[in-house]
Amino acid sequence: MPTEPPPSPWEFPAPVAWDPDSDLVGLGADLAPGTLLSAYRRGLFPMPTGGRRDPMGWFSPVERGVLPLDGVRVTRSLRRSTRDLEIRVDTACDEVIRACGDPRRAAGWIDDRVHAAYVELHRLGWVHSVEAWRGDRLVGGLYGVAIGGLFAGESMFHRERDASKVALLGLVDLMRDDHAGARLLDTQWQTPHLASLGVVEVPRETYLARLRDALALPLPEAFAGG
Repeated sequence: MPTEPPPSPWEFPAPVAWDPDSDLVGLGADLAPGTLLSAYRRGLFPMPTGGRRDPMGWFSPVERGVLPLDGVRVTRSLRRSTRDLEIRVDTACDEVIRACGDPRRAAGWIDDRVHAAYVELHRLGWVHSVEAWRGDRLVGGLYGVAIGGLFAGESMFHRERDASKVALLGLVDLMRDDHAGARLLDTQWQTPHLASLGVVEVPRETYLARLRDALALPLPEAFAGG
């Protein structure tokens, strides 16, 4: 089971104080494990707003991207790809985060601070990677924060066509259990790519209500660590 870190010394603003028209809720704080967990439990996630000297941004999108576990769209070619690749969990989390933060990727935001913070959360049992393997080669994957019934997806990558999508389908399968109807797979924003897979937008208030219910659930077996 995950290890609860010391509580954060930072206090995030309550939703009533959030700008109803802005995804950005606040600036500052740190990326210590307790701060990150406090943020996710409140419906927030961090992203850098500039260079290392600039404050960290904390976001709660006005329209939140969510993937319904019963609404995933699987094309015929993607279904074929699932037969060719093996899904593994937490066998190469550091490599997955590093690949997601490859500076050659367009619009990359995972810097050394973010990488180190999520590797530490993985060590404590809160961050998990879902990986697509072809033999002994990691060809795609994703990582995110799992708290109860919430999986807050952070980023994904691929080295072969469809490999990141196969990892996402693997994550959905891991979350489909007796609590699947109340589990919450958060993608932060809906992009055209994610929309093609079934990601929908829900209002911030709806997301926060669903989050409260999801946090009360047990972890999926794959993330519970026995």
